[in-house]
Amino acid sequence: MSSARFGIPAVIAGAAIGLYVASQAGAVPGGWVASLSGLLLGALCGVMVALLQRRFRQVSLKVIIGGVFGSVVGLGLAGIFLVAIGNLLIFLPAHIAMALRIMAALGAAYLGAAIAIEKGREFSVANLVRLLREEPRTKSYKILDTSVIIDGRIADICETGFVEGTLLIPQFVLRELQHIADSSDPLKRNRGRRGLDILQKIQKKIDVHVEISDMEFPEIRDVDAKLVAMAKAYNAKVVTNDFNLNKVAGLHGVGVLNINELTNALKPVVLPGEDMRVYVLKEGKEYNQGVAYLDDGTMVVVDNGRRYIGQTIEVCVTTVLQTTAGRMIFSRLKEEAEAA
Repeated sequence: MSSARFGIPAVIAGAAIGLYVASQAGAVPGGWVASLSGLLLGALCGVMVALLQRRFRQVSLKVIIGGVFGSVVGLGLAGIFLVAIGNLLIFLPAHIAMALRIMAALGAAYLGAAIAIEKGREFSVANLVRLLREEPRTKSYKILDTSVIIDGRIADICETGFVEGTLLIPQFVLRELQHIADSSDPLKRNRGRRGLDILQKIQKKIDVHVEISDMEFPEIRDVDAKLVAMAKAYNAKVVTNDFNLNKVAGLHGVGVLNINELTNALKPVVLPGEDMRVYVLKEGKEYNQGVAYLDDGTMVVVDNGRRYIGQTIEVCVTTVLQTTAGRMIFSRLKEEAEAA
């Protein structure tokens, strides 16, 4: 049925229903006025139905179902609201109370349909399943200690985007940095000032959230113990380079992110038998040895490399030794390895 063919019967049916309802409202004063009003209101409803029918032909079934569901929910909420204020409506004239009920029902139905249609475009079964499976997210904190701030590499890690959550700087750590920066020892003073500069650099990054915590622990004097206590209070992890703090935090069940361990994990894998080019910087401890360094600071010992100090040469890896101080690579000249 076309829109025109449907529209005329809808208008006639609406007018007839409106006239019938008005005729049954005998209590409403002004009989013919009420009948005429009912007739016009019914006809108007018929026009609206015809327009909605024309509109619905261009709308997907998903949107229609969402709109109907939203309208039902809206009507239900409107019913609850009207019941709650029912005692107030009895003090109003009957026709005003009825008008308020109709307006509340229509408004709630429209609002429910509008919200359901708008949000229904974002709805999918996959999104619903993911929402049900996801656990509620809590704020994630990472507490920086003095050593990792002075070290400075945390700023570079923040630039890469690998650090998530909020970086928490305790006030007692700031005081310790300030004390170091005011030291009479030039080396300590430079380290303290470097730490303060690193904090300013991190704070200027838009994608990194930094908070200063005023939480104090007067009964605890040791800074490392305060960091552990704060980590427990915030359910946070401690970012450090301090070996002792790493062990103490682990004993208390506090998560630790150690920058040195991260650096060791990211060092390129070198296997015996591989060739590499190195710059021999100085002589080694043993006779006729040369010492070179990779970009990440790994020491490379070159047998018979003393005579190549100040030169870039090709070597063949013989042994890779992992120690508590780091990794060491032992090698020999490439031509000697090929001749062997």
